[in-house]
Parts: sequence; C-alpha cells; structure tokens
Amino acid sequence: MPTYHGSCHCGAVKFEIDADLSKLVRCNCSICTKKGALFTVVPDERLRLLEGKDALTLYQFNTKVSKHYFCKHCGIHPFGRPRSAPERNLINVRCLDDYDVDAETPEIDLFDGRNWEAAFAARRPHS
Repeated sequence: MPTYHGSCHCGAVKFEIDADLSKLVRCNCSICTKKGALFTVVPDERLRLLEGKDALTLYQFNTKVSKHYFCKHCGIHPFGRPRSAPERNLINVRCLDDYDVDAETPEIDLFDGRNWEAAFAARRPHS
C-alpha cells in the first residue's frame, strides 16, 4: 500500500498515511462543503502524525461525535474522526503533498451529509 505525506498550509502539522486512494468520498454537509475537503478513511495504524500535535485544535458541532482537527496557525483541516466511524481517521486528501487529485482519476462517492441519518442508514447492510 502506498505511503503519502501531508501537511497543513504553514507546515506546522505534518503526517503520513498508508492508503489506497482509488476511491474517495466527498461529503455535502455544511462544514465539508465550506472547507471543500475530499476524503479517504484510514485506521489509526495507517496514520502517523509526524509533527504538530500542539498545533492542532479541535472543532465540534451538532452531535459533537465527529472531530474536525485544524491547524491553529493556518486554519487548514488535514484530518478528523467522522461521525459515521469515530474510531477511524478521515483524511483530507487535498492536504497530501505527494498526491494530485486532478492528475489522478479516483472514483469519488458522495456522502449525503445534509441528510446524515438517512445516508448513514442507507450505507449499512440490511439484515
């Protein structure tokens, strides 16, 4: 699995991930739409924070389950923990320094975060 390196705009936060970026997620909830993020999800063992733990600040809203981490210096959102899988890491691939989403051709799925409950229920396997 490829390793990618990422950072915030000012470089205070640096991280790396091991990920397959052939399929990404775009969420249309209020915060994801405003920040223009594009995501992949990775478990803890595939995200390594290299620098800047003290530069990260947490933002939460609504149910306060999802955790949005931002660089407190430049305001960039490199990663967080999604409400749909709070035990995993949501990586903003636009913060990866060695991945160009425009040059690649990933499949991009839409998660309907505006209608979160219905969208989450639709993704779960029905028993």
